[in-house]
Amino acid sequence: MKLTYINPNATVSMTDGIVAVAQAALPEAEVTGLTNQDGPPAIQGAEDGAAAVPGLLKRLADARDADAIVIACFDDTGLAEAQAQAHCPVLGIGQASYLMAALLGLRFSVVTSMAVSIPVIEENIVNAGWDGARASVRASGLPVLVIDEGAPETIARIAQEVELARVQDGAACAVLGCAGMGPLRAQLQAQCQIPLIDGVAASAHLAKAALDYLKG
Repeated sequence: MKLTYINPNATVSMTDGIVAVAQAALPEAEVTGLTNQDGPPAIQGAEDGAAAVPGLLKRLADARDADAIVIACFDDTGLAEAQAQAHCPVLGIGQASYLMAALLGLRFSVVTSMAVSIPVIEENIVNAGWDGARASVRASGLPVLVIDEGAPETIARIAQEVELARVQDGAACAVLGCAGMGPLRAQLQAQCQIPLIDGVAASAHLAKAALDYLKG
């Protein structure tokens, strides 16, 4: 199984972290990553997402040998367009997170980067039909590239927001609403009292399930 993650932003270090998380989640797969060098350095809000879509779609040509493709931005940037053009199944890490929460039967809160990302995430949740399982969408106030650096104070801030989601919003699990949070999941989980869902790892498992199903 060859699984290709397309990072819609132009930050290679994020792509590397995404690939490492997916490979650890699914060791038997061949996991590769593509970086959208034509995109913004980070995707924070609808404007950045729109700017990333043309370059993201160009990268589909570089994933022609993939068995499945994952769009590695929590906003599921360009997901519908990529699904319409790709030769194989295409998942998004946001989509995979919500589905995993549903499979686990857990009411979820999303903890994301900046407040500007909240409207996009909320719209995606409503459009996909997961609104009834949503406890909240919360912003940590941390820029994506700060999250990617993974400093101890960053981990502490995200964990604090997860705890607020548990106590104030009644969340039974927290969805990590940024691809850059994937490599931090183990450190975060050690500080949190509810399960954390990382869309990068979730998408790897769900992509395998989809392909296994198609094989019959």
